[in-house]
Amino acid sequence: MVSVIFRPLRDIFAILAACCCTVFSPPLFADEDVLTPERAVSIALEDNPGLAEIKARAAAMAAIPSQEGSLPDPTLSFGALWLPVASGLDLHKDDFTMMEVGVSQTFPFPGKLALKEKAAAFEAEAVAETAEEARLQLAREVTLQWWQLYSLHRTLMIIGETEQRLKQLAEIADSQYRVGKGLQQDVLSALLERTKLAKEKAQHVGMHRTAIARLNALLNRTADHRIRLPDGVATELPDIRAAADLQAQSEQFRPLLAERKKSLDAAQTRLELAKKDYYPDFTVGTAYAFRQDTPNGQSRSDYASFQIAMTLPIYAGRKQAKAVDQRQSELLKERYALEDAALKIQTEINESLALYQGSREQFDLLKNDVLPLAEQTIAAALAAYQVGKADFQSVILAENAWFDYRNQYWQTLAEAHQALAQLAAAVGKEAL
Repeated sequence: MVSVIFRPLRDIFAILAACCCTVFSPPLFADEDVLTPERAVSIALEDNPGLAEIKARAAAMAAIPSQEGSLPDPTLSFGALWLPVASGLDLHKDDFTMMEVGVSQTFPFPGKLALKEKAAAFEAEAVAETAEEARLQLAREVTLQWWQLYSLHRTLMIIGETEQRLKQLAEIADSQYRVGKGLQQDVLSALLERTKLAKEKAQHVGMHRTAIARLNALLNRTADHRIRLPDGVATELPDIRAAADLQAQSEQFRPLLAERKKSLDAAQTRLELAKKDYYPDFTVGTAYAFRQDTPNGQSRSDYASFQIAMTLPIYAGRKQAKAVDQRQSELLKERYALEDAALKIQTEINESLALYQGSREQFDLLKNDVLPLAEQTIAAALAAYQVGKADFQSVILAENAWFDYRNQYWQTLAEAHQALAQLAAAVGKEAL
C-alpha cells in the first residue's frame, strides 16, 4: 500500500523537479555560447588585462640582452686646435693651427659584454616564466570561480524544486487535517519551512550574482554580462598520481621554479661580471688634423694621431669589492628564494591532493550511499504519515535531509574540481 500511495507522488515530484530545472536554468540566448570551465579559461587567457601587462613586460625584457651585449656607440669628434687669439683666429698665420676630426671606440675588458648579455638573457627568461606563472594562476582562479558559480547555480535549482515539494507537502498536510487525520500545526509547519527556504533563496541569489560578477571580472567582461552554464557536467572524478610523482612533475613543469632557477643563473652571472670589473676597459681612438696653407700660399702637411686609454680601478676597495659583496648577497638571496619556492610548491601539492582525495571520497559516499538512502527515507516518511503511522515532523526532517544532501552533492563535486585546479596550478601541468 505504501508503494501504491507514494508512486504517484514520486512521479509528481519528478515532473516538478524537471520544471524547476527549466525555471532556474539560465535563459538560452542564440548569441551566447555555453560557458564551460575550459571555455572560461580560454577567454580569460585571451582578454585578461593583468596577464597582458605581464606579457608586455616579458616582451620588453626580451629586447634587452642584445643591447647589453653590444659595444658602446663610437664617438665622433671635431675640433679646432691652437687657434691664434691675438691674430683674430686666423687659420693661416700660425703653423700649429689645425682643424681635427677624430673617432674613438671603447672596448670593455674581454668577457664583460658576454657576461652582461648572458645575465640579461637569464633575467628575460625569468620574466617570461613569470608570465607563464601568471597564466597558470589565472587559469586556476577562473576554474575556482566557475565551479563556485556552478555550485550556487545548482543550489538555486534545488531550492526551486524544494519549494514545489514543500508546497505539495503543505497540500497533503491540509488534506490530512480536513479529514481529521492530521493537525493544523502540520500545515503551519510546512508553511514555515517554505518561509525559511525563501530566506535562504534570497541569500543564495545574492551570492550567485556576486559569483557572476567575479567570474566576469576575470574574463574582462562587465559585471552583469550574461553567463550560460551547461545543463550538466561529468560526475566522474579521475584517479590522481601519488604526491611524490606530482612533486617530480612540478620540478619539470612549474613556471615558478623555472623562474627562480633563471633568477639564480642571472645572479651567478652578475657575480662573475662584478669580479671582471677589477679589470680595466680600453678606449682606442684616431684623429686627422687639417692645416691651412701659409699666408703666402705655401702648403702645410696634415697630421694623424692615434691613442689608447684605459680605466684605472684605483678605488677597488670601495667600489669593485663592494659590488662583488653585493652580488654575492643577491646570489644567496636567490638560492634561498628557490628553496622557499620548492617547499611552498610541495606544501601546495600535499594540501591540494589531500583536499581532492577527501572530496572525492565524500562525493562517492553521497552519490552511492547517502542520496539513495535519503530518497528512500523521505519516501517512507511520507507514506507512513499518510497512513497515520508517523508525524509530519518526520516528513519535514526527511525533506530537509534530502535538501541538504543534494546541496552537499554538488558542493562536494565543485570542491573536488577546485582541488584539481589547485593541484594542476601547483604542479604546473593541466593533465595530472
